[in-house]
Amino acid sequence: MLLVKAAPKKSEVRAKDVKGLLPLMILMVIIFLLILFWENELYEEIAESTIEHLHVDYPQSNIRVRYCNHMIFQRIIKEPDNTCKKEHVFIHERPRKINSICTSPKKMVCQNHSSILCFQSETRFKMTVCKLIEGVRYPACNYHLSPMVGFILVTCDNMGLITFQRYVE
Repeated sequence: MLLVKAAPKKSEVRAKDVKGLLPLMILMVIIFLLILFWENELYEEIAESTIEHLHVDYPQSNIRVRYCNHMIFQRIIKEPDNTCKKEHVFIHERPRKINSICTSPKKMVCQNHSSILCFQSETRFKMTVCKLIEGVRYPACNYHLSPMVGFILVTCDNMGLITFQRYVE
């Protein structure tokens, strides 16, 4: 009986084969990074447009001078065409309490919207109303602040609060 040893097959990887994959690998890494950054930008836009980011300042920031100017600049609050907002409201209450407005029995048709319902708070909230006194283009906006206590109107959907509409003294 003859014993035959099987010679192991050699799997050779040639340098020229790897060089052909290199551009494809680089392209895949670039596409991955683009998708990663694009996802982060979309998330930032969504996060920055929430009612909490735009309108809630609880507990109220300890800014003694130029509160409105500081807050509006810090949170990048402006019109879509980069002009200064004429008026902006910061609510000084817990987000949980603001979100509960969606269960308020005080419902009404929102101003300037024929089919959208607004919900009015049942209690008054502490707010700061910032009114534009000077400037046209963001960030060169100058605001006057007015402390206020009043009801707020919001829009809601099945998931909860969507937008702040206005305040009622």
